[in-house]
Amino acid sequence: MDGSFCPAILQKKFLKVVTVPTSADRAKPKSILITGGAGFIGSHLVDRLALDESNRLVVIDNLRRGRLTNLEQVRGRFEFIQGDICDRNLLERAMQGIDLVYHLAAQSNVLGAVTDLDHSFRANVVGTFEVLRAATNAGVRRLVFTSSREVYGESPSLPVAETAPIRPKNAYGASKAAGEMYCRTFSSAAFQIAVLRLANVFGARDFDRVIPIFVERALRGLPLTLYGGKQILDFIWIDIVVEALLRAGNDGPPIGPVNVGSGQPTDLPALANRILSESRSSSQLLVVPARDVEVSRFVADTTLMKQLLGIQAAEDPLRQLGMLIESAAKQEFATGDQPTWQSA
Repeated sequence: MDGSFCPAILQKKFLKVVTVPTSADRAKPKSILITGGAGFIGSHLVDRLALDESNRLVVIDNLRRGRLTNLEQVRGRFEFIQGDICDRNLLERAMQGIDLVYHLAAQSNVLGAVTDLDHSFRANVVGTFEVLRAATNAGVRRLVFTSSREVYGESPSLPVAETAPIRPKNAYGASKAAGEMYCRTFSSAAFQIAVLRLANVFGARDFDRVIPIFVERALRGLPLTLYGGKQILDFIWIDIVVEALLRAGNDGPPIGPVNVGSGQPTDLPALANRILSESRSSSQLLVVPARDVEVSRFVADTTLMKQLLGIQAAEDPLRQLGMLIESAAKQEFATGDQPTWQSA
């Protein structure tokens, strides 16, 4: 399996595209469904989609990881459904009249997927199948699926192109690879699907991943733990990812898979030291044995991201880190409390 999603002739056609549509090119109002829309990436996407008041927005989230506080600033601009994407009846009702689906709902934490295999399989594989089937039955025109760099596993060479073999190292990567295969199965002339493989996304509202963990611990003066200390990863700012999602949602032929990353290597000790410097923290670095389940080396080949989506990340992928630390320092750490408007 070579990771290819579009036929070779289609990929060749895309490589010749000169003018790439932007998020401003959405010509007419759409009804848009966002699964996982109260989560980290999903809520930032809803923020951007809500800027176009002509669009009808529907958000589905079971609030297992998502938080309604993430959507407070666009309250009243969307319909919220608290529910599970494995609920077939709920999906069938929600999909009525929908033109475009952004499918982000997932067990999105590698270690969480490993420790709860049943949930990760149900959410990421069964849930994706149910979303695809409901979208097909409802006549949805387009779906954007957020896959992950985890589908590649531990690649022997960097950067990693979309043609690299699919060799997931953990249950999370396997579940995303399965989701991609179901996308391939459901894709048709009437139902166009775009697949984006996201690198390590960072930004406000995230938690339980390396950058928010390091920032929180640095601000509290606690040690920053490096598992192995030799990891090299690709970090990408949330706003760039949202722009990629918006462009992938524009009408047109299938897109994918496309890496969405900075294309720049960041080693974790350097990341940790930069966070310590920008937060003026006296926290110590603690190096412990590596966790075998985690991919230790990944940098995205972003050639297709530039050619198909017209997006090029900044040379310094961490340039927003100082702003993120400053914001985190000004507010209390999230408690997980939900506002009272969560669902009718």
